[in-house]
Amino acid sequence: MKKFVTFLICLVIIGVGLAIYFVKDKDEKKEEKELTTIKLAEVTHSVFYAPLYVAIENGYFEDEGIDLDVILTPGADKVSAAVLSNTVDIGFAGTESAVYVYAGGEDDYLVTFAGLTKRDGQFILSRDCDKEFKLEDLYGKEILVGREGGMPALNFLNAMDNSNIDTSKININYAVDFAALSGTFIGGVGEYVNLFEPTATSVVETGVGCIVESIGKLSGEVPYTAFYARKSYLNDNKDLLERFTKAINKGLKYVKENDSSKVAKVILPQFPDTSLKNIEAIIDNYKKYDSWLDSPFITEKSFNNLQDLLLKNNLIKEKVPYKDLINNLNE
Repeated sequence: MKKFVTFLICLVIIGVGLAIYFVKDKDEKKEEKELTTIKLAEVTHSVFYAPLYVAIENGYFEDEGIDLDVILTPGADKVSAAVLSNTVDIGFAGTESAVYVYAGGEDDYLVTFAGLTKRDGQFILSRDCDKEFKLEDLYGKEILVGREGGMPALNFLNAMDNSNIDTSKININYAVDFAALSGTFIGGVGEYVNLFEPTATSVVETGVGCIVESIGKLSGEVPYTAFYARKSYLNDNKDLLERFTKAINKGLKYVKENDSSKVAKVILPQFPDTSLKNIEAIIDNYKKYDSWLDSPFITEKSFNNLQDLLLKNNLIKEKVPYKDLINNLNE
């Protein structure tokens, strides 16, 4: 009798255990099914965007019920085109592309709802590594800066202006596509080139050039890279984008609160062709120049700095309203 009772108890325990297992498994699958996919067009893949990759690798998006599909889309103009055509849901690029769209009269224009970086992340590379560099060395030389009107080129111009450098004395090459800058420089075009990381370090390792200056150090604070969506998409998916912004905020906080070594280990899977040592060094540089926002909030002052830059370079005729183009979802 005792054996029979013991047997029954064992059966009950096993049954309860199996029930809990299947319920848990069912709930987990249900949670998986309930993840909402967001397609994100990324202007370039760089350690400069470490907080975004931390949010991906640490599961912050999944925590917010989001399955993030990141699609590399080189060039801010191509990112904005992808968003406007509904190919993707969110664009991640310079805010200037949203300004251009609005100024062009688009009804369903692009609204920026969260920021990531607050200054330029480029470095100037030189072929001549045997002498100490000064900005006047650019006079009479060719430098590859990317597309005219794009944030990389604009911030280069702004950095030169802030340093009282006469850009009319520099042969500025706008003809090379952003994604082809490093290859073109390695191929022998130009004495200088502006590059983001980890591309800059990769070029240095080829022996073709060396990093001689930080553009971010010389240029002012602007919403350099940010997240935007069509006005209609934001209005229809505000809760979803608020959760997206929470994940970005967690990524920013993690990068701010942890040393470069720890951050580098988290984002290493995003850069399989870059060594952990190099990623750590790159993050050190970006921390040194205070490249990331403290939160995704974009201030009106920062946005006006960007518009002043666009006006100065005759890329817009007048300023566009902050309240129309910026809708901070982490307020």
